[in-house]
Amino acid sequence: MGAARLERVLVALLATVAVLWVGAALAQGHPGLALLGVLVPMFGHGAVLGVEFVLLALLHGDDPAPRATPAELLRAWRRETWTALVVFGWRQPFRHDAVPDHLPDDARGRRGVVLVHGFLCNRALWNPWLERLRAANVPCVAVTLDPVFGPIEAYAPTVDAAVQRLLDVTGVPPLVVAHSMGGLAVREWLAQSRRVRDVHAVVTIGTPHHGTWLARFAFSINARQMRWRGEWLAALAQREPPAGERPPFVCFYGHCDNIVFPPSTAVLPGAASHHVRATGHVDMAFDDAVFAEVQRRLALPPRGSR
Repeated sequence: MGAARLERVLVALLATVAVLWVGAALAQGHPGLALLGVLVPMFGHGAVLGVEFVLLALLHGDDPAPRATPAELLRAWRRETWTALVVFGWRQPFRHDAVPDHLPDDARGRRGVVLVHGFLCNRALWNPWLERLRAANVPCVAVTLDPVFGPIEAYAPTVDAAVQRLLDVTGVPPLVVAHSMGGLAVREWLAQSRRVRDVHAVVTIGTPHHGTWLARFAFSINARQMRWRGEWLAALAQREPPAGERPPFVCFYGHCDNIVFPPSTAVLPGAASHHVRATGHVDMAFDDAVFAEVQRRLALPPRGSR
């Protein structure tokens, strides 16, 4: 079952619960309970997110990233609650094919962008990006990684096909932008393919390069592979090209990332890093600083050119 179908089933279940709850409450003359029956299915995930934000604050330890203030945590929680509702409750279940890839006829000679999503997501995560890139006439391709709960190694062919598709159309190594687990899928692809010259640069957003504390509760193969300082990540580091041979990496990370923490686990050694303040894990994918960096990287000359 793909992420879109899985999330449609979940939305349908929550909607059914809400309808039954509201109907029963109104029948008994309790309009307040009826309102609660709408709000809980819509925003109940906010309580789970709240626990995650508390945990990230408690487990910051001696991480070199700046410690978030209570106000920053509250702001990030509020925005992440809304963003998660939009992404997982609407965009990914029902809009996964709404915004097509952009491969214009005049793409030859212009650098494109490959967009790789993370855990429990699909290509619709990138719909706002696809719209902005299309408006700027930037060639772009967004992938969907399947199977949803499969090993990260299984995603390498999908990344490979997307990179090759842009290369065939543009003739120019693309920029790869990856959110969360997507960054590990890209690293795994580079480890398998060694196609380091076919990528201009890689931008990762909240990618657990060293794993995440939360993955200790994981149930799926790919989530278990993201355990903090885990064996799979150590093996990947041994198999992939060394820092001096791989494409340039740019890592965005944050002290309010409610999924990948402690914060600096999202920074890859040898990569350029940018700290994003007061922004949750999913919301970080839409931070203006990330898009600005991608625009800047698109304008850079090819590696090795003068």
